[in-house]
Amino acid sequence: MAGALVGDTERCYRAVRARDVRFDGLFVLGVTTTGIYCRPSCPATTPRRRHVRFFRTAAEAQDRGFRACKRCRPDTTPGSPAWDIRADLTARAVRLIADGVVERDGVGGLARRLGYSERQLHRQLVSEVGTGALALARSYRAEAARSLIETTGLSFADVAFAAGFASVRQFNDTMRRVYAATPTQLRAAAHGTSRTVGRRNAEHAEHVDLHGQHQGRHGARGWLSLNLPVRQPFDSAALIAFLAAHAVRGVEEVADGTYRRTLRLPHGPGVVALTPRPDAVRCELWLHDLRDLQAAVRRCRRALDLDADPCAVDEHLRSDPLLAPLVGRRPGLRVPGGVDPAEVAVRAVLGQQVSLAGARAAAERLVRGHGEPLPVAHDTLTHLFPTPSALAALEPADLALPRARAVGLLALARGLAGGELVLDPGTDRAAALAALQALPGIGPWTAGYVSLRGLGDPDVFLAGDLAALRSLARLGGPADPREATARAAAWRPWRSYALQHLWTAYLEDRP
Repeated sequence: MAGALVGDTERCYRAVRARDVRFDGLFVLGVTTTGIYCRPSCPATTPRRRHVRFFRTAAEAQDRGFRACKRCRPDTTPGSPAWDIRADLTARAVRLIADGVVERDGVGGLARRLGYSERQLHRQLVSEVGTGALALARSYRAEAARSLIETTGLSFADVAFAAGFASVRQFNDTMRRVYAATPTQLRAAAHGTSRTVGRRNAEHAEHVDLHGQHQGRHGARGWLSLNLPVRQPFDSAALIAFLAAHAVRGVEEVADGTYRRTLRLPHGPGVVALTPRPDAVRCELWLHDLRDLQAAVRRCRRALDLDADPCAVDEHLRSDPLLAPLVGRRPGLRVPGGVDPAEVAVRAVLGQQVSLAGARAAAERLVRGHGEPLPVAHDTLTHLFPTPSALAALEPADLALPRARAVGLLALARGLAGGELVLDPGTDRAAALAALQALPGIGPWTAGYVSLRGLGDPDVFLAGDLAALRSLARLGGPADPREATARAAAWRPWRSYALQHLWTAYLEDRP
């Protein structure tokens, strides 16, 4: 998607001349006369066509020697929706890099997760994204670091540590290269203060090895506050209502328009509070280990579907007379995701053939009996959702479930715990779908639901879903699953969004 768009340079330049915000995050432009790269909607004077180069990602522009524009802040745009739509190697790799796999496991670990050699992976990324895994990871680190510099009072050593840099020297060098400014200058500019503010702090941290000396000292640091950018339109009300209806006590809650939940992260637990605002989502994080910042942010973005392209989705679905009224009622509707695909899968099995209230009650019993208590409770948030390993050690009799469903749940948990089934941002969705349906007690609806909410597949239609079929029938569409599936083919590649519209309409129209 991004590659094809950048190949159409005339279309890209028209978007730049129109300062069209719909293209922000889909590509960036580099200006050869200034050496900077911008988002398409940059308010600066449009450069001449011969001075413009188009890049698929900010990382590619940085790799070509361009630095980020200080006026339009191209690093603050939502991510490209292309990587969520696509299911190929490149998209899977980009999702894992964004989740921090390179920082944790290196490029070799990333390649092993994907089942390719490092050389094959590098060749594919350069072909599709314009740069390799290390450059992409560096770009994500720089974005995370800038956000922390500007919105928190963390020391620069802690910022570098949280963003995934190996040392403060590397952190300083990267920030100068990407933003043509030191961390001290970025913080001063954000707060309108003197450039000397924080200089001693930066100098003191200059030679700290963050993966050694600091690693054991960075535990819980209180709350960090960030703004997560989002494309407009954004129907946050329906999103929060959906999450509230599915919230599991002890793990999640919704109060006063804020979604709060616990997080199981690579280096320890966390808690997040997400509050939609007109132009962004306020994200407040408590982390046991600052190294988990990038992973936590990416998981929150997936949970709220913040990298979606609502204009493209709405335009396509609105062309169908059946869906047009729903899209008109709820422009910018998102598909709620999950912060942990394994948790989504377990909850999907718990929800088989029971009401929503029954599914929540079953999940709450599972949390109380087998969840891991937080080291420090945060009001009603007291537990992490049980791990597959914890559930795999149980027997069917240990679960207050019908035997067939208990057997299916334990088969799922054992497959996840043993590594035979992998559900993460880099998972091959088609392979995961087949593997899920091969497990006892897991049929097409459950597997599809996991792909929809756990793996972020934008093109799922659950033909056997009763609520969706009833909603479709109310609109004058078919109520038969086979006929509904055939009718839904016109909604590709956005059937997940069509399904979400049907679900939302069903809940809103119930007497």
